[in-house]
Amino acid sequence: MTPFAKKVYNVVMKIPLGQVRTYKWVAGKAGKPGAYQAVGQVLKNNPLPLIIPCHRVVKSNNILGGYIFGKKLKQSILEWEKEFKKCLANKG
Repeated sequence: MTPFAKKVYNVVMKIPLGQVRTYKWVAGKAGKPGAYQAVGQVLKNNPLPLIIPCHRVVKSNNILGGYIFGKKLKQSILEWEKEFKKCLANKG
């Protein structure tokens, strides 16, 4: 794993449950603002997609972008996370 990939995965791990960020945002936080396409390639090769939440990364125009398990599942996971977060907030 490259140092850049490690940075990307660390940034993505910090995206809060039920929220999304753009590939460009992740690239900037990983120290390479113009490398948003490289971020996409790193996330495409995510070795732990159920642990490293690459589904929380979207294109700048808020289009979902790709996902190893398909766009439909990506959308479903994001919707589930938003609902789950609401449930957690209501319990507090």
